[in-house]
Amino acid sequence: MKLKIVVLLLVFLGVNGFSQEYNPQDHYTKKEVQIKMRDGVHLHTTIYSPKDTSKKYPILLQRTPYSCRPYGEDQFRKSIGPNIVLMQEGNIIVYQDVRGRWNSEGTYDNMRAYIPNKKGTQVDEASDTYDTIEWLINNVNNNNGNVGTWGISYPGFYATYSLLSEHPALKAVSPQACIGDFFFDDFHHNGAYLLSYWYVTGLFGYDKPGPTTKAWYQFPKLNTQDQYQFFLDIGPLSNLDTYYKEDNIFWQQLKNHPNYDEFWKSRGIIQHLKDIKPATMVVGGLFDAEDLYGPLETYSNIEKNSSNYNTLVMGPWSHGDWARARKRQAVGNVFFGEDISEFYQEDIETNFFNHFLKGTGTADTGLPEAYMFDTGKIEWKTFDTWPPKNASKQSFSLQRNEVLSQRATRELSYQEFVSDPKKPVPYSEDIKVVFTPRKYMTDDQRFAARRPDVLMFETEVLTEDLTLAGDIMAKLKVSTTGTAADWIVKVVDVFPADAKDTEETQDHLKMSNYHMMVRSEVM
Repeated sequence: MKLKIVVLLLVFLGVNGFSQEYNPQDHYTKKEVQIKMRDGVHLHTTIYSPKDTSKKYPILLQRTPYSCRPYGEDQFRKSIGPNIVLMQEGNIIVYQDVRGRWNSEGTYDNMRAYIPNKKGTQVDEASDTYDTIEWLINNVNNNNGNVGTWGISYPGFYATYSLLSEHPALKAVSPQACIGDFFFDDFHHNGAYLLSYWYVTGLFGYDKPGPTTKAWYQFPKLNTQDQYQFFLDIGPLSNLDTYYKEDNIFWQQLKNHPNYDEFWKSRGIIQHLKDIKPATMVVGGLFDAEDLYGPLETYSNIEKNSSNYNTLVMGPWSHGDWARARKRQAVGNVFFGEDISEFYQEDIETNFFNHFLKGTGTADTGLPEAYMFDTGKIEWKTFDTWPPKNASKQSFSLQRNEVLSQRATRELSYQEFVSDPKKPVPYSEDIKVVFTPRKYMTDDQRFAARRPDVLMFETEVLTEDLTLAGDIMAKLKVSTTGTAADWIVKVVDVFPADAKDTEETQDHLKMSNYHMMVRSEVM
């Protein structure tokens, strides 16, 4: 196969479980309570307790801004807990609406800043977690005194935050697809994905009318399904205020803080991950377009600054796919194998929580430092360190005639192209209004590679396997006649001409010569 780097210039203006039949209502009782925090605010909390009271169970807690729905003690979720195995084995499963969201009191703050030395009634998400765990341990029957937290995406951020609660009963934490620092993570990506994130600021930008069980937020109604054309036509960012005015607090914050200032720095969580005590299992998707930075940085910061048990799991998933029921695992057009999420749920996630909350499952010495999925060989691998000790740094250079090579060269050369701000390179050729497409991170890049305003540097056909592990860094020396530019670097894997289609291949595509994006980033 070939390895290709594509450099793009863009100038901007301005858990469902598996299919086994199991009804939680037959095996659990449900209770809804309002837990009082230290400042007097009450947080809505839903507790699912096993009907079998012959033994004690650990508590698995998820704090979420996305709602504890369905509300009502006679209304049950179809599936509860991190996965179907942990649900069927029996655990006390708890969901909580975070401060200021849905049926909880208080004021919501997107990525509320952590307060290291709180005094009196000062609160943050760490103190809310502590107060919640304290109440649960003392008021929920048949608990064994051990608590674990988990969450995917935004709930993953709250799981990370729980590490700072320092409650002695908190024994196991699994932040999954977790935000680490919003400016670099999620959809912001060095400030360059502001338009992509604009559409969903309605979800977190509006104050709600007190505790509520009904949705109060709103999304803009666009007059087209062509998102690329919509942003071309809208002009300066200020014109988007036609859709989101001053009442959308989060949209105003994004506009008012385009740089990495104190507003963003104070909301980062990874810089506070020091001297962590609970066992942690950080989970992410190798092809997660929303939250890839967060899991990697969360793991590495804990590893660097703590001596607790800390493991990293990265599989061939897009956002949160590991929690879904799917026999065949693919991201977009690219197929990666079968039963991958089932293996993760049964052999990795369940073992982690059972070992640290119940004292069963895999022995401590049998849990590896990292579970990594080799997407070329289509198999799981375990590592004692991450990145692997035997990994060696290698350099490729951009050479004449758009060649990418490891051969040393002292030639001085340059290549130039014309980029028209009125016709920027799109990130996808799909025509749709979408938040972040799940298939984006493995999407076919031929539509971009064949444009005249894109430079391609290509290796010869590789005759031996090349495994990428750890950071991929791009060093560019560039100049522009414009006033500003965002440079996008993509590492692309070019499939051979005889590559076969799979059932995941889109109807209009062929996998022959498919240009699969491996990694990309904005600078």
